[in-house]
Parts: sequence; structure tokens; C-alpha cells
Amino acid sequence: METSLALWLVTIAGIVALMAVDFFAITRTPHEVKFKEAMWSSIFYVGVAIAFGVFIYLWQGSQYGTEYFAAYLVEKSLSVDNLFVFIIILTQFSVPFNLHQRVLLVGVALAIVLRGIFIAIGASALALFSFTFAIFGAILVWTGVQLMRHRNDEPDPRDNLLVRIVRKRYRFSEAYRGTSLFITENGLRYATPLLLVMFAIGTTDLIFALDSIPATFGVTQEPYLVFTVNAFALLGLRALYFLLRGLLDKLIYLSLGLSIILVFIGLKLFLTYFHELNNSIPKISTNASLVVITLVLVAVFMASALKIRSNPTTGDNASPATDDEVDEES
Repeated sequence: METSLALWLVTIAGIVALMAVDFFAITRTPHEVKFKEAMWSSIFYVGVAIAFGVFIYLWQGSQYGTEYFAAYLVEKSLSVDNLFVFIIILTQFSVPFNLHQRVLLVGVALAIVLRGIFIAIGASALALFSFTFAIFGAILVWTGVQLMRHRNDEPDPRDNLLVRIVRKRYRFSEAYRGTSLFITENGLRYATPLLLVMFAIGTTDLIFALDSIPATFGVTQEPYLVFTVNAFALLGLRALYFLLRGLLDKLIYLSLGLSIILVFIGLKLFLTYFHELNNSIPKISTNASLVVITLVLVAVFMASALKIRSNPTTGDNASPATDDEVDEES
């Protein structure tokens, strides 16, 4: 796939423009996001991602178009798992509801920058060393197995090494001060907890990038597609959080499904590496990957729904406020 510097610059400018609209227009006045607003925001970002995929399909042909949509499906499904951790972070740091969207927006911006660096490193490694396919494959298989083993465990964001380092190096105030990141009290400058939460969101997503970026490279080796897929998935993450935060506990088989997807793509990368060594060894096609990923996700939603129907008390940890919002907007 041939990409020019101009295309990269236009794409990055478009992503920055979308974030600027969010930052200066939508989240400028802190408010608690209702279900209806989250729904329309989610529809918008999914629509933008689909429109871009259609553009790739028409511009570069069916091969790259299919790779884009398969990669987007992988990244979007993995991003849903991120939401569990985001909910935990926002809860454990007692972030006021009206500040959730600002925290997520800045955290997503930081995540896009960090993932861009990761993607550049990964693309260079793949171009120089075909063994990188095997390394990425091993990372995904290991991550998938660990996710399956610890699918019922809740991570503690306060264990984040970078968060602990920041806590030791800077003075933090006890209370939130609106959207202020720094305040001055008694002649001393303090950072507010809001800055720490934003940092926790961004750096925690960096950990998720260790499996999501190799997973995306497992579907397409085009850096431009990997970057745009990650950017569009992350841009829609804020709206998806408010749309699904009361429903995530209902997807009781999500972690199991994601672990299967990660292991599958890991094995696909192993086959890709061995195919590079010996053309007689088959590799899994993008179309086959798309079918498998779609079937796993459909199975997750159907199995979760059947489990909830047979045992209604399962997954009753949904946020009461969110349920009220849904009823209010319905």
C-alpha cells in the first residue's frame, strides 16, 4: 500500500480536528453524559470509521478494504475490554461524574500519541525482521491465555508503576477543582487528582496496546491502516464508555471471547512467520480472520444473553445511575 507524507499529515490533521471539536465544543462545559448523547456520539464515530473504510476499499481495492474492516473489528472489540478498566479507574479515584468525559478525552489523546510511537516501532521491526511476527504471536498467545486465566480478576490501577512514580514526584491536592489540573495554595503549586487520573487512563491504555497493536498487525501489516484503526477505535471509546457502562457487566463472556481472538491471531502470526520461511506452509487469509472474529463476537453476545436470561441475577452490578439515564431517555 503506497502512502505519502501528505496523506499521513491530512489524516493526522483530521484526527486532531475531531479531538478539538470534542475538547472545545462538547466537553468544554463539564456535564454528566446521558444515554441519548452517548448513543449519537457512538453512531457518529462508528460512521466515520465505516466511511473511512469504504474510502480505503474504493481507493486501494478489496484486499486492503477487508484488512481495514477486520482490523477495526479486532480493535473495537478489544477496546470494549478497556472500558472495564476505565470504569475501575474512575471509580477508585472517585472522579465526579461530570468530569468523566474530560478525563477520557485527554486520556484517549495521550493514548493515541503513545500508540503512534508503538506502531512506528512495530512497523520498523516487521520490515527489518520477519521473526517479529513470531514475537508478536507469542505475546498474543500469552496474553490470551492470561486473560482467560484471570478473566474474573479486577486490576488495581494504583498498582500502575508510572502512577506510583508520579505520586512520589509531585504534590497532589486532596480534592478535585473542576477541570483544573494545577492549583496554588499557600504559595505552593499542587497538581489535582484529575491530572493523576488522566495519566492513569493514558498509561493503562499503553499496557493494552501491548496486545492490541500486535493483534492489529496480525490482520494487516500496513502501518497506515494500523494507525487509523487504532485512532478511530480510541476516538469512539469515550462515547462507547457512556453508552455501555451500565451494560458491561452483562457481557459475562467477553473476556473469554477476547482471549480466543487473541490466541487465534497469535497463531495466525506464527503461521505468517513460517510462511515467510517456507511458502508451502499455508497462512490464514484476512477473509478467514474476519469470519472467525465475527463468529466469536456473535457467540459472546448470544451466550451472555442466554446466561442472563437463564439466571437474571448474573451481572447485576450495573450502575444504577446509568439505568436511570436509560429510562429517562427512552
